[in-house]
Amino acid sequence: MFALIDCNNFYASCERVFRPDLNGVPIVVLSNNDGCVIARSNEAKTLGIPMGAPAFQFEKLFMEHGVQVFSANFSLYGDMSHRVMSILGEYSPEIEIYSIDEAFLKLEGFDRYFNLQEYGEGMGKKVKKWTGIPISVGIAPTKALAKVANRIAKKFPKQTQGAYVIDSEEKRIKALKWLKIEDVWGIGRQHAKRLFAQKVSTAYDFTMLPDEWVKKHMSVIGLRLKHDLQGIPTLDLEEVQSKKSIATTRTFEEDYTELEQLSERISTFAFTCSEKLRKQGSCCKSLMVFVRSNIHKDNLPQYHRSIVIQMPFASNSGIELSNFALLALRQIFRHGYRYKKAGVIIQDFVPEGEEQLSLFDNRDLRHIPLMKAVDFINKTYGQQKVRLASQDLKRVWKMKQERLSPRYTTKLDDIITIQLH
Repeated sequence: MFALIDCNNFYASCERVFRPDLNGVPIVVLSNNDGCVIARSNEAKTLGIPMGAPAFQFEKLFMEHGVQVFSANFSLYGDMSHRVMSILGEYSPEIEIYSIDEAFLKLEGFDRYFNLQEYGEGMGKKVKKWTGIPISVGIAPTKALAKVANRIAKKFPKQTQGAYVIDSEEKRIKALKWLKIEDVWGIGRQHAKRLFAQKVSTAYDFTMLPDEWVKKHMSVIGLRLKHDLQGIPTLDLEEVQSKKSIATTRTFEEDYTELEQLSERISTFAFTCSEKLRKQGSCCKSLMVFVRSNIHKDNLPQYHRSIVIQMPFASNSGIELSNFALLALRQIFRHGYRYKKAGVIIQDFVPEGEEQLSLFDNRDLRHIPLMKAVDFINKTYGQQKVRLASQDLKRVWKMKQERLSPRYTTKLDDIITIQLH
């Protein structure tokens, strides 16, 4: 058996943990630079606020209905996610953290010793009590069916007590006949259109299709999904794998026109990429830098350019990656444009310690202990306490975050204080 645990309206729930006055109030969370809606509470969904809605277009609606608007507080959300996942890890030794607010647990043989309905309800009660975050729990013989069970638990919280178990053929068929094909995990828009043409409207209809048709039109991945929905375990927990590329990109809070402004950002992006690269124990052999003008200002000249630099040696040094990134930027920068977005993408990874050495150019070995010291200091004393001289020393990211809530759990100055009388 598998369990799929999903935090309900996670970003909004994180804001409510420390602001109980927000319970029952519509909430939306905005993307970087307070651009678009990336999370909504149920109350906000009821108002018809769509995912991805540009915030400036809905300001009037926000005001009319008292919608509470927050800038994305990823420091808070990440810490709350870690707390939830730590608790879930107590319920099974095998866990796959699927996203910031979702995790699969493998419960093989647990049904012999536990009532799985009570087990799922217990998870929900403990997570809610210890973190304040509400969750939904779906339990079934396969991962795909666990997703279906989770959806039922979330859709009918009063009837299910936040947990639902598909443990019989009758329950499986009933659940699949209820679930629309476009809501099935792994069925994208294109597949949904193709299936509609075959008069497939529910997940159950999908499981009735011949294997040959599914494999031909949806590949072996679609066939595995079909078997999983039929109750045949096909998809197992996935091991955490190293990334094959790492990107750091940002939309600027204002248009940039000078090379010096872009250089500081590109240097910071490259340094951030190097930290992630060292964390997974890899080095990279190439990087891409791109710049883009403000596409929303049609009256201005437009420019979009990228360049890939093949490095003479593999490295994960923030100093070396920054130098190569700045070299790339100087090759593509053009005066006369108003730049709104830029980024660095590193790729072509090799395991650290297994780099191919060259007779002429090699990484500076002195940077290895230096970067370890930098990582230790930044981890101990806070994000980017140690930076390159080419970086802006006064702030981490230049982002518009006018509605940022306090970082209650990760910053001492933001810890809640109470008065006792």
